[in-house]
Amino acid sequence: MEKIFENKVAVVTGGAQGIGRCIADQFQKAGAHVCVIDKQEGPHYVGDISKKHVLEQFAKEIIEKYGHVDYLINNALPLMKGIDECSYEEFQYAMSVGVTAPFYLTKLFAPHFAKGAAIVNISSSRDRMSQPQTESYTAAKGGIAALTHALAVSLAGHVRVNSISPGWIDTNNTIYEGSDAIQQPAGRVGNLMDIANMVMFLCSDKAGFITGENICIDGGMTRQMIYHGDNGWRLEL
Repeated sequence: MEKIFENKVAVVTGGAQGIGRCIADQFQKAGAHVCVIDKQEGPHYVGDISKKHVLEQFAKEIIEKYGHVDYLINNALPLMKGIDECSYEEFQYAMSVGVTAPFYLTKLFAPHFAKGAAIVNISSSRDRMSQPQTESYTAAKGGIAALTHALAVSLAGHVRVNSISPGWIDTNNTIYEGSDAIQQPAGRVGNLMDIANMVMFLCSDKAGFITGENICIDGGMTRQMIYHGDNGWRLEL
C-alpha cells in the first residue's frame, strides 16, 4: 500500500477488533502512527471511553507523544438494548460511548488538530431505520450522525467532519449466499474493507471538499421498499 499517511497521527476508538481494527490496520499500512483505545486487553491503550478521566488521560498521552492529531475515527460500539430491558444506566452508558465520548475527544483534540485534519464518525444505517428493542444503540447512532454535521460547521476551515453509516457488515469472514446475499441490492453482505476504504478516502486530500456528510454503506438496503408479498418478501405472523 502507498504510504499516503506517512507520519500522520490517527486515533481510532474501539480499534481492537472488527471494523475498528481493520481501519487501524489500514492506517498503519499507509504509514500512520496509530493510537487505539479499547476496553479489550491488548497492545493498545486499554480503557473505557464512557469515563471522562480515561478520555482525558488518553488524549494527554497522545499529545505529549506526538504533539498533534491528524485523524480521529470515532468507532467504539455502544451496547444495544431495547425499551423492555434497557435500564436508565445502560441507556446512559450507550450515550456516553456513542455520543459523549466522540464529542469530548474532539473537544480535547481541538487545539491540536493539524492542518488538513479529518474526523470520521462511525454511525449505522440504524440512524434512519430500526428493528424492535434496539433503542440504546439506535439513539446513539442517530446522535453521532447529527453530531457530525454540527461539528463540521463549528470546526469549519479547521477540521473536516464526516460520518459513515454501515449496514450489514460481516466481521468474521463468513461467506453469505442465498437470501442473505440476494436481499441486498448490491448482491452481497458488506465486509470490513467496504468501511475502511471509505474512511481512508474521507481522510485523504481527495475528499478535501467533503464535510458534514453522512455516507450510508449498506449495499442499498435502505433504498429498497419492502411490502408483504412484493418480490418474494413475506411477513410471517
